[in-house]
Amino acid sequence: MSTMGTSYYQFCPVAKAMELLDERWTLLVIRELVSGGQHFNDLRRGLPRMSPSLLSKRLQQLQRAGVIARRHSGNNVCYTLTQAGSELRPVVEALGSWGTRWIGELGDADLDPKLLLWDMHRNIDRNAVPEGRTVVHFDFPDAPRKLQRWWLVITKDGADVCDIDPGYEVAVSVTASLRRMVEIWRGDVGWGDAVGRGMLEIDGPEAMRRALPGWFTLSVFAAVPRPS
Repeated sequence: MSTMGTSYYQFCPVAKAMELLDERWTLLVIRELVSGGQHFNDLRRGLPRMSPSLLSKRLQQLQRAGVIARRHSGNNVCYTLTQAGSELRPVVEALGSWGTRWIGELGDADLDPKLLLWDMHRNIDRNAVPEGRTVVHFDFPDAPRKLQRWWLVITKDGADVCDIDPGYEVAVSVTASLRRMVEIWRGDVGWGDAVGRGMLEIDGPEAMRRALPGWFTLSVFAAVPRPS
């Protein structure tokens, strides 16, 4: 396996691993692949602030290093983790758990609605969502105007994230600050607590309002215990 980047010139395997992994965005690309992303556009949506050219460069570097494989599926290109890449899953999970426990402060620039809705769309409990098409509308009044309104369109075939009204009937609407919704998603605040304390409003039929939190399994790191 070849590596990339500047060498630390140490025989230590930690140093050799970091020669490959510590370039900017590299581990986040692997995070997206671990989370199930396989196509370039899916990876882009999970890394909305990474330029397409840099993503392409990182994918090429990871392919040369033997961490991912690039395959054609019909007219689409598919990226999958090799055995070497799959063995990075516990590394990504350990970093996420550590960051949840010990890096709690979020700056305003860290609050990205594109990433939030993309993460939510891939953590839906399809057995809990009503049959047919279910549309959830999110409104973040404190976000920049173009990033305030979002729609999750959930069907039996999957879910889609829309930043333009798709024109379907909305089953339930959620209004909250972007920070509060991120905190709920991360498991820092519970849905019930947020509603009870007036941090979040859920509008729609009572049955839908009550069921909504159960439609999402939350971030994979939401259950990580926090320090007392």
